[in-house]
Amino acid sequence: MKFALSFFSILALIITGTVFFQYHAYSSDLETGIGDFHYSQEIEIVYRENSLDIRQHFKNLPNQKVKIKWPEKATNASCFIENEKSCDRLSDEVSYFAKGETKSQSVSYIIPIEGGLKNKMLLQNVLATLINGEASYSIVSISTDSKVKGQWVTGLPLVGQQQLVLVNYTMFRGNGTVQDLYWQAGELKAQEQTPVLSIYAQQEVPNDFLKSVENIQLLSDEHIAIIQEKSPVAVHDERLLFLPTLTAQAVEQEVILSQIKSQYNFVDSPEWLPEVVASYLINDPIGGEKTKKIIKTLNDYMTDSQQQAWQETLKKLGDESISPNTMDKYLSQVLDAQTSYFALNAAQQNGTYPLLFEDARDIYVDDTLKEDVHVILYDGQVLYTADTLLPYLGYSAEEGKNGYYVNSEHRTFRFPKEPGFYVFNQRRYSSISEPIIKIADHYYVEEAWLQRLFQVELQKKDERIQILTQEQQ
Repeated sequence: MKFALSFFSILALIITGTVFFQYHAYSSDLETGIGDFHYSQEIEIVYRENSLDIRQHFKNLPNQKVKIKWPEKATNASCFIENEKSCDRLSDEVSYFAKGETKSQSVSYIIPIEGGLKNKMLLQNVLATLINGEASYSIVSISTDSKVKGQWVTGLPLVGQQQLVLVNYTMFRGNGTVQDLYWQAGELKAQEQTPVLSIYAQQEVPNDFLKSVENIQLLSDEHIAIIQEKSPVAVHDERLLFLPTLTAQAVEQEVILSQIKSQYNFVDSPEWLPEVVASYLINDPIGGEKTKKIIKTLNDYMTDSQQQAWQETLKKLGDESISPNTMDKYLSQVLDAQTSYFALNAAQQNGTYPLLFEDARDIYVDDTLKEDVHVILYDGQVLYTADTLLPYLGYSAEEGKNGYYVNSEHRTFRFPKEPGFYVFNQRRYSSISEPIIKIADHYYVEEAWLQRLFQVELQKKDERIQILTQEQQ
């Protein structure tokens, strides 16, 4: 009984200590402003005298320190007194909101526009954001002088616009945040709007196109604005899309790619990698020729159960950083075989690299580990990297005019580009299979030919492959 009481007393102390440290860490997060949170915002923008005068109202703020990230071009950042409490959490240097119970705070600032608004102008990074915060809902209203004719576009749904005597007034609102503002002079108009898409064009778009757009399979319900523009803007917010022509196929591809880039965190990835992920998520290939070849290669190899497992894996990636190496890690798990398929294709500028599997064992030449020698499994063959292995065996190896040349002091080989024979010491020998194989930009020597032509012995163990030269045998 005493033992039981002592045990539960110790357990209670452990639990109390754990709760104390967790609360202390939580309190520290509140004080230092490192806790993640969501908020809503209302942004009032007035364009006058070559600048944007902005009032930004942050709502549903958490009871913690909240750091403000001001746009680089922002000037005159200050409190905007909307009511008696609208600035009671704003620090003197206007760099953060202090911990407090007040849920709403308001600020104002000016964004100068050198030379004023210009036709087809994309204004980027002009709005303040909150560190560790994500806007779940935004309202944006923009006013311009009535003499300034044109159309504002954000990634949010257009609520309405009104032309008054002195000002033109435009309002947007919807889920999510706003990053970029786009201005186009002239007759650009919202031609169609659904809960997910707004389509802006100067000319009225055909009804057949609008009906086809309604049936597009999308990955999320976050709203996107599509602007028809013959000279698309290269870099922009993922909620704005610029298309030279409006076709259902182009809209579907660009919208899905925009959504995939906003949902997933692609790092150091070629342009085709988001296309591959998107293609599997909608179960339909989209993108360029390289993307489609990669998908076909994988689908031709995978069983139905592996394809299903691969799709489920991609759906669960979430906030994880996605790179070619990340994709290779999960592909290797699904196929139960080590591969660097995505990394090799990322390094391959022209064309595609085939699906190769790797022997993960260490490679030794005699008793020395050779980290630059690799073994791959391809098309039923076991292949060794010739460029790196053969020099360790006493040969020079290089590509030449009439094939691949391998030479030592007393032995010379030429493996021609055309199949069916090789040359050893100036004498031609017929061959049914190829001793040397070129895959993409790399040469490999087939395992049986490696032993036969280069007079080595192979000893394979669970963790290593040892290549013994003639002197060591």
